[in-house]
Amino acid sequence: MSVFQKLVLASGSARRIELLQQAGIEPDRLLPADIDETPQRSEHPRSLAKRLAREKADKALASLKSEADYQPSFVLAADTVVALGRRIMPKAEMIDEASNSLQLLSGRTHRVYSGVCLVTPSGKVRLRLVESRVRFKRIGREELESYLASGEWRGKAGGYAIQGLAGTFVVKLVGSYSNVVGLPLYETVALLNGDGYQVHFNWLSGARG
Repeated sequence: MSVFQKLVLASGSARRIELLQQAGIEPDRLLPADIDETPQRSEHPRSLAKRLAREKADKALASLKSEADYQPSFVLAADTVVALGRRIMPKAEMIDEASNSLQLLSGRTHRVYSGVCLVTPSGKVRLRLVESRVRFKRIGREELESYLASGEWRGKAGGYAIQGLAGTFVVKLVGSYSNVVGLPLYETVALLNGDGYQVHFNWLSGARG
């Protein structure tokens, strides 16, 4: 792969890496961007997702300036926000945060927004927002306590990971499943393809092998 085809993922998220691999994409570099993810006052969830994706991409770009091997590269960043109306659910780090979020989501429909930001080798910035709607069943007390004991909620927006045990809570999903996991594949691949990253190169290589 040429230098112009290098891809840097501004994330260390295992689920985002797995989703890219599902699409036959292997990032050349992982560069997690440590930024302040606190929502601004009265910030809408969709605005937050886009802003954080852009800030992660910008921070990764700044870190790459001193690395000649990655000049230039495609830089991909994403951020996922779970919201109930305009209320932004936290990325649960404490069990009380997860419990409160899941009780709020129980029996209701919430929205999952992902901002995806791609910076091309020529410096063009592409930004997309993807929205999915998820309806949870009513979660019983015993079920909630068992889920909290599993620890799967830790570090997850809204206190759940749809690809895990919480998938049993989902009554209905409208939109992209991969978006709810953490990276909308259709939109991400469309961004990459549209700006010259050869997503299908590895597909062809696999077929030859």
